[in-house]
Amino acid sequence: MNNMMKHLSKWFITAFAGVALFSSSCVDQVKFGDGFLEKAPGVAVTQDTIFGKATYARAFLWDTYSKLYYGLPVYWNAVEGKMNTGIFEMMSDCWHSHTDWNGVNRKYYSGSYKAGDEDSGDDTRFGYTKENCWEAIRAAWLFIENVDKVPDMEEAEKKRLIAEAKVIVASRYFDLFRHLGGLPLIKETYDIQPSYELPRATVEETVNYMVNLLDEAAATPQLPWDLGTDDMNWQGRFTKASAMGLKCKILLFAASPLFNDDVPYCTESPQDAVTNHQVWYGAYKPELWEQCWQACVDFFAELESKGYYELTQATEATIKGYRNAYNKAYFTRENNKELLISTHVSRFGKFNSWDEWQYIFVNSGNGTVITGGLTPTLEFMEMFPMSDGNPFRLDNTTNPFYTDNDYNKPIRDPRLYETMLVNGTQFGDHAAELWIGGRDNVNDTEKETGKYATGFGCYKFYKEGINSLKDKYLQWPYLRLAEMYLIYAEALLQHKHDLTGAIEQVNKVRARVGLGDLAACNPSKSLTTDSDALLEEILRERACELGLEDVRLFDMIRYKREDLFKKQLHGLKIYRNDGAGNTPWSGSTGNSSTYPKPTQFTYEAFPLVNPSRAWWSNFSPKWYLSAFPPSEVNKNYGLTQNPGWN
Repeated sequence: MNNMMKHLSKWFITAFAGVALFSSSCVDQVKFGDGFLEKAPGVAVTQDTIFGKATYARAFLWDTYSKLYYGLPVYWNAVEGKMNTGIFEMMSDCWHSHTDWNGVNRKYYSGSYKAGDEDSGDDTRFGYTKENCWEAIRAAWLFIENVDKVPDMEEAEKKRLIAEAKVIVASRYFDLFRHLGGLPLIKETYDIQPSYELPRATVEETVNYMVNLLDEAAATPQLPWDLGTDDMNWQGRFTKASAMGLKCKILLFAASPLFNDDVPYCTESPQDAVTNHQVWYGAYKPELWEQCWQACVDFFAELESKGYYELTQATEATIKGYRNAYNKAYFTRENNKELLISTHVSRFGKFNSWDEWQYIFVNSGNGTVITGGLTPTLEFMEMFPMSDGNPFRLDNTTNPFYTDNDYNKPIRDPRLYETMLVNGTQFGDHAAELWIGGRDNVNDTEKETGKYATGFGCYKFYKEGINSLKDKYLQWPYLRLAEMYLIYAEALLQHKHDLTGAIEQVNKVRARVGLGDLAACNPSKSLTTDSDALLEEILRERACELGLEDVRLFDMIRYKREDLFKKQLHGLKIYRNDGAGNTPWSGSTGNSSTYPKPTQFTYEAFPLVNPSRAWWSNFSPKWYLSAFPPSEVNKNYGLTQNPGWN
């Protein structure tokens, strides 16, 4: 032991001391919750109880699964630390929040976020002591250490479940790692003691810890490659494919310039974490890209050998067919062979009423106009190519979405229509009227408020609102096969400098929605010879394919894209151009006898100012990583604060 043996904070002791076990009237009704070995009157529930019967041990692990990361905001207090309905992509260049009471607006757009906020509230990006990370890690280790005691469980099942628990630990560490860098490494459960030595590990040690757990899980023969057609109750459980895919995702992040560069990302004080290599590797290491590439090679070799997983393909070569295929890929859990890892908030079950999901509240307001919403930016809309794969260019008179404003004649990448609501799209019983004065957008865009503040609405996950979500699980696509192809493309580019091979991987994702060859569609960009240009296209494809799936913000962060953080973002004002002025068109009523359904519009880009973002004029690289709570750093058990956060 050295002098770093200090008191841990109260939350650390609580999280690592145990996991909740509840019971009602008899032992056979043991349930799991959030306390520590609590018991109902007359029933003693201990670790011996839980690991004395296979049924209880399995239920314990299933409860641990419920503590996995879920990316969509949910009802208040369902998951601690959700930025008060904010989500990460609101801080990227693709989406903007006009909800003045959420954490994104209050802490990040305003530029007021400080380290002390990690102690004082729930409006921060991803709190070190929140999101159930340490509770899940502790529970998984408790399971690993005790499952061998279960008398009525086969040895093969024990080994499989231990492997699953290791993936749980690795996934929760990655959730913290991409926000904070190096972390204290928990490798066992702890008894309650007055002091611990638990120093913050380096980035390299943290990455190796996660990767080693995933390698051990993947090497377990009892862990199946896939779940096949098992009962739906098994869907969401980790597999060998989950472990191998997550390894690729972690190594991609680790190999990127945020951590893997000749200079640290931030030179502001304090610099202890920089000196200790807890927020970077200390130098550029090309072998990190090699490790990512090799992990991808291993994954796809196993995929070729074992099969099962595949991109969801269209049943017909039409925009509708491509949209349906893409929708199923991210939205549907049942019989989805593209999902490698998915999670959902089990306490709610299927969607049945508006107030179960704060994500819905932000958009619909249960019939009330809420000041805000999650709105796509013009910059994001412009990323989506034409339906043949050629780049899109906006002008002020040509309809950017449909020929003749007819939703049966779409002209853009099918993913656009599945990601954002645009003018003219079929929306319930009518075509969406998002021009200023239209029935869906009377003055949202004009005032830059509400759910169409930017001239577009959120469609992905939200779709057409409450009725379209009824009896659905809003599952979170933590990792899809489409992302694996794009990770592989990036690794081929960065390690092998194989531009042609990288393009081939991207084309597999594009082909699913009918887009043409990436290089052929962009002849002026020299994508077979210009590595920088190809990287930009890979990042753009990741934004289009994986919008709202926790990708774009972290791509901006891992490549230290200060230029994108500082870039002024825009919306699009749309005006009728048929003599009817800014008035709604309502089919067989209203002014339709004088003016037919509008087909002509003019388009005006406008800068977003309500609110603006402090980053646009006063950016600091310190924003790439979050702060640790000062109360934790001050306990002196081994944490160092991240650069720029005093």
